Amino acid sequence: MLRWVIVTFLALLLISWARPWMEKMGLGKLPGDFHFKLFGREWFVPLTSTLLLSFLLSVIAKLL
Repeated sequence: MLRWVIVTFLALLLISWARPWMEKMGLGKLPGDFHFKLFGREWFVPLTSTLLLSFLLSVIAKLL
């Protein structure tokens, strides 16, 4: 259980770090990408963008 909490925290940290880069590419503004403020900090959870990137990477992996 602790491992999943750590992985989730690291994923959110990585996503927050990559947010400016993702917005330049047009990701993060899709329906299903959530922005909310919690404990005085703005959080960004890109569910739809993550699914889209995962799909694209799996298609590329199958072609190679």
